[in-house]
Amino acid sequence: MHDDRALVEARLKRVLDERIRPALYPDTVPLEVAAWVAPGEPVPIAEGLSATHTPVAVGDQWGAPWATTWFKVRGQVPAEWAGRTVEAVLDLGFDERMPGFQCEALVYTPDGSPVKAINPRNQWVRVGAPVQGGEEVEWHLEAASNPVILDVHPFLPTQLGDRDTAGDEPQYRLTRMVLAVFDTTVWELIQDLEVLGELMAELPVDSPRRWEVLRAVGRSLDAVNLQDVNGSAEAAREELREVLATPAAASAHRISAVGHAHIDSAWLWPLRETVRKVARTTSNMTALLEDEPDFIFTMSQAQQYAWIKEHRPEVYAKVKKAVAEGRFVPAGGMWVESDTNMPGSEAMARQFVHGKRFFLEEFGVENDEAWLPDTFGFAAGLPQIIKSAGTKWLLTQKISWSQVNSFPHHTFRWEGIDGTRIFTHFPPVDSYNCQMAGSEIAHAARNFKDKGVARHSLAPTGWGDGGGGTTREMIAKARRLRNLDGSPVVEWEKPADFFAKAEAEYPQAPVWVGELYLELHRATLTSQAKTKRGNRRSEQLLREAELWAATAAVAAGHPYPYAELDRVWKTVLLHQFHDILPGSSIAWVHREAEKTYAAVAAELEGIISGALAALAGNGDAELVVNSAPHTRGGVAAGALAAAVAEGTEVRAEERAGGGFVLGNGLLRVEVDERGLIVSAYDVAAERETVAPGGAANLLQIHPDFPNMWDAWDVDSFYRNVVTDLTEADEVALDAVSQDAATVRVTRSFGDSRVVQTLTLTRGERRVDIDTEVDWHETEKFLKAAFPLDVHAERYAAETQFGHLYRPTHTNTSWEAAKFEACAHRFVHLEEPGWGVALVNDSTYGHDVTRTVRDDSDQGTTTTVRLSLLRAPRFPDPETDQGLHQFRYALVPGAAIGDAVREGHRINLPERRITGGGAAAPLVTVDNDAAVVTAVKLADDASGEVIVRLHEAHGGRAKAAVTTGFDLAGAVTTDLLERPTDDGPAIELDGNTVRMALRPFQIVTLRLTRAQGPTAG
Repeated sequence: MHDDRALVEARLKRVLDERIRPALYPDTVPLEVAAWVAPGEPVPIAEGLSATHTPVAVGDQWGAPWATTWFKVRGQVPAEWAGRTVEAVLDLGFDERMPGFQCEALVYTPDGSPVKAINPRNQWVRVGAPVQGGEEVEWHLEAASNPVILDVHPFLPTQLGDRDTAGDEPQYRLTRMVLAVFDTTVWELIQDLEVLGELMAELPVDSPRRWEVLRAVGRSLDAVNLQDVNGSAEAAREELREVLATPAAASAHRISAVGHAHIDSAWLWPLRETVRKVARTTSNMTALLEDEPDFIFTMSQAQQYAWIKEHRPEVYAKVKKAVAEGRFVPAGGMWVESDTNMPGSEAMARQFVHGKRFFLEEFGVENDEAWLPDTFGFAAGLPQIIKSAGTKWLLTQKISWSQVNSFPHHTFRWEGIDGTRIFTHFPPVDSYNCQMAGSEIAHAARNFKDKGVARHSLAPTGWGDGGGGTTREMIAKARRLRNLDGSPVVEWEKPADFFAKAEAEYPQAPVWVGELYLELHRATLTSQAKTKRGNRRSEQLLREAELWAATAAVAAGHPYPYAELDRVWKTVLLHQFHDILPGSSIAWVHREAEKTYAAVAAELEGIISGALAALAGNGDAELVVNSAPHTRGGVAAGALAAAVAEGTEVRAEERAGGGFVLGNGLLRVEVDERGLIVSAYDVAAERETVAPGGAANLLQIHPDFPNMWDAWDVDSFYRNVVTDLTEADEVALDAVSQDAATVRVTRSFGDSRVVQTLTLTRGERRVDIDTEVDWHETEKFLKAAFPLDVHAERYAAETQFGHLYRPTHTNTSWEAAKFEACAHRFVHLEEPGWGVALVNDSTYGHDVTRTVRDDSDQGTTTTVRLSLLRAPRFPDPETDQGLHQFRYALVPGAAIGDAVREGHRINLPERRITGGGAAAPLVTVDNDAAVVTAVKLADDASGEVIVRLHEAHGGRAKAAVTTGFDLAGAVTTDLLERPTDDGPAIELDGNTVRMALRPFQIVTLRLTRAQGPTAG
């Protein structure tokens, strides 16, 4: 037989595009359209419905950037359409390539009831059946003219990302507004031919099945009367029935399709627009659930449910009904799909606390899966947090974006820093926006790396990022793929059902130990420095607010601010979303974030001040407040007491050749005439910290123009060019006292200026560096380098509830790919018996490299560099412009415990207040290795005290927790403060709870007071 395969395939494409699809709506009549533009921000629904509308016509331009236009469309169903299926086709000027990234609308009836949304891939509204003919129809469209930020030519700087700079040029043009007859048979023929055409393209050319499909398609096209597609569609379908009914092979891969709409809580749109995106998407999904009995839809992010509950209660009622029916599935159990690299220990825990609690209280749903398809890598402390929240599975897709190394598994057990293992799945479809295309389904089966021992994978199906969700076309394709020869088997399933099957079939799944590092988007650890500083500061203030409010409630009967803390926590957790905290959102988002963080700080400072005043009482005694988890300056952790001066007085003198020498008996620090640290000598160890010939606190600037994803990426070639900022405008001894000496250094470079103060304090073995940068560079990367005289093959970086080790070498491609990585409060390097820590108060990105010196000693220089600032121009063209503050410190002679302690200290500076007298801690711990991360009252307002701690040094530790109140009982709980048997065995001895901790183990204690609650 002659090979006419290419001929038939080309014929299929043209006939579909030019004849069959245009026949979907054979008869149409125009709708009357009128419009009203809301002034400023979106208005309540009632206002939009009742406004005075002005007639507009198809072809008219509409929609300034970020504006809201209320369209009213009216028409009459022709009498001759009686008994037929009728839809309104409402095309606001959509580009079908950009679902979720441009204009969208929610459709209402005249009484304000939501109907469904329209968007580029969902432009229809069904007229209620049965149609009698002659009906008057009317709908109101709340249309958002969101501008296209990520255009066909992506990453070009644009001012459209902020309403203040976007202008008022109309973004869209009305394209089609009609009532139309919907030909169901033609629509079904389109789905038949698309599925078979896509299947055919994925089968081997020499496969008999491919040729069977080809011949059936050819016969179907022969049956199509090109001058009467509607009249011949049924005959064309008949030619395909047999080939569509051939069942899949018994060995076919199994795909669990999960209806999905990954909606970024902010990204190329502001938070307020996400509220409406969620309402639009969930309106469509609840409508689909009513029409499609097999369909299952899942949505994560408790925040998004809370938004529609508050702002669109009519939509929320439909969601809640569908959840109760088991068809609309809350997933993930987190407040938002957060970044997981940068949130601190408690914040990462509270993502699950607030998310799971919302789902439990609203729906009675307990999530077993963590759902993070789009997060930019996963910290090594996360498995234990997931398990401690009562969750046992994890789904993500993002690791498939890695540029260098292909991850070796799709289903595996992920082991965290403490040994906890979580059953994890990476969908091999390699998308969280699966469309049920044949290429995607075939790719999932081919790509699945666990073939032969497992056969199940998951496909999140629906338009996401900007929302939209699953379409009726995707459902139609899935129906045909449920049991189709040549294709994997597709079935709609809940995430929990998939995971249960996958875990049961693969009990010996392989293990991956340590972080799940994404070899992409590394610059998200640095972009938008003010957002990152706001996050870190908020986390620390929340710790202080809970600690002092709980202490004041128990000791002084001060009211505990349950509602206020709950609300603030949710605000901070929202801003940890994986496009806000990483700095990859538009200018509007980060401008608002800066204001929000300032408001959060003001409110928390008020809570802290009120609690401390209640504890300290009236008086003029000077007291030091220690919020850190370790004793310092003679003040116990969690206590108020008078400060005690310790250690040798600080000395400062001029240095030969220029600069200054500072000493305090522990360190001798030399700052040269360039304002650089050329020596940091550990007196007790008789050991130099700075590598020979090196200079620490060296600011370095690189060009920074990645190949794509500007705010997200830094490519390794940035290192090829570097400028050392060694010229100083001024190096001066700023202040000297017996307690501290400070050198001030001022530099100018480009259009920017930096002022640094280098301080040595009495009794402290560290050099504090406060850096203020007035930054006005473009596409540059600023780092602070510390070349250390340390031979180390690995270094420790703090992560949630512990630290992980990364190699300093690049033996393999996996190690070389980690050229920019995340640390929380410290980075630590050591040789046996001596180490160095670099601690910070707001940075996350860093790099560590090693070289062998060419001088006579052939020693190793290990250089740690903190990443301070970037200046990408997309999506925010003014990223990081302006004034910034950083604090970091060099700690010579530091063991890992010193790194932990100094990391907390720099983030929780002591407070000084006046009052009547000291206040004892609410709880004390007898072992510095057991670090307390939270002291608070129980969320259920019972008055019981919650203490969360973890082993922080990476070894085993015995710890005794002693209360400052009479203790009636103690139990270990999960993160949601529910008793659990998973914690360590505890022994109650009077007011002391004793336990033994394994490395990095998290323990949450619920402590019952002998007396009832005195406040709260």
